[in-house]
Amino acid sequence: MTNRVFFPQAMLDILVQLGKVDLDGEQLVLTDGGYHYTIEEGVRVTREVTTGEDPARLCGKVKSRSELADQLGAELLGSSMLLDDSAYDVVPGFMAEPADEPEPGAPPELAVILALQKIEE
Repeated sequence: MTNRVFFPQAMLDILVQLGKVDLDGEQLVLTDGGYHYTIEEGVRVTREVTTGEDPARLCGKVKSRSELADQLGAELLGSSMLLDDSAYDVVPGFMAEPADEPEPGAPPELAVILALQKIEE
């Protein structure tokens, strides 16, 4: 079974340079495991910086840019987001959803993802 994954932009930049992932339009492929994902721009909301209260209950969640901007009226710029009277720190990146089954003989998806995360460190 495969899961949705969030790839921070900084991590993705490194992985592309190292040849660990291929990007083709709205598709991302993990070259070591043959996992294919459909991607959409998103952010991980890390903290509310105005009061620390998080009235929208977004901290710790990953949301698409379109959901935040179009549905909630948030303004996103780099690693910041404004929503109503609150300001948030966010991590820009991409939400990835499995597009199909992995290639035959591919290592477990979790092992591939964990190995990629160690590369960024």
